[in-house]
Amino acid sequence: MDRPRASRLQQGSTRSRGGFLTQWLPYGSTKRKLILWLATPIVCFLAVVLVVDKIVMPIITRHGDEFQLPDFRDLTVDEAKAELAEYDLRYEIASETYSPGKAEGVILNQYPEPGTRVKSGRSIKFVTSLGKKMVAIPNLAGKSVRQAMLDLEANGLTLGDIAWAFSDTIPERVVVFSYPAATTEIPLGAPVNLMVNRGRASSFTYMPDITGMPLSQAKMKLEEKLLKVGVISYRTDENYLPETVLEQSEPEGAELDVNTEIDLVVSATS
Repeated sequence: MDRPRASRLQQGSTRSRGGFLTQWLPYGSTKRKLILWLATPIVCFLAVVLVVDKIVMPIITRHGDEFQLPDFRDLTVDEAKAELAEYDLRYEIASETYSPGKAEGVILNQYPEPGTRVKSGRSIKFVTSLGKKMVAIPNLAGKSVRQAMLDLEANGLTLGDIAWAFSDTIPERVVVFSYPAATTEIPLGAPVNLMVNRGRASSFTYMPDITGMPLSQAKMKLEEKLLKVGVISYRTDENYLPETVLEQSEPEGAELDVNTEIDLVVSATS
């Protein structure tokens, strides 16, 4: 009698039991179950890492959307707003500071710095100018020139020109007034001019510097100081226009009696 043969279904079932690693890890064996139990979580973890790294993170971080940050310095905040909107950037004023050379609202610095690669939606911090700091002129009347200079320095101001007055009632070498006047607000570091009493008006005056002036202007200057023109001599000097004062007989600032005559050397053509 012929031996019964397995049906095709049975044969297929038998063949399907063979597969990759079946020779070393038979189906149903404890070793196969242990390895599959350990390997499955590792494979799943690696798959999740790959998906997050290659798909999710680029979406979240917008990888590839970076651009160089423009330079907003020396623009006003209003001027920078249009460019900020174009790049979809936000801004905040981190601090404000006085800057004598910059108008109020001008951007002095920014963070991140220009050229840094950023993404849209980033907030840019600005340091902006408050413009020139204004300070009030202190009251300097009645103070010595030295004390007035110290007071100006303490208030962030500088000494400008000194003009001399003559008075019999005000102490000598004290400030009569300042100009601009006391309490006037001017930019930090600006000069303040002083009118100072030089002494009694009835006895003496001081020699001005009139070299380089036209002779007509020099005469007027001497008259203002209650001085007179003395001997005028001429000297050829091609470096000056004719009738220009080249020398004066008394040095600038010399204390002189009223009506003292001042000799002059004046330029002449050859």
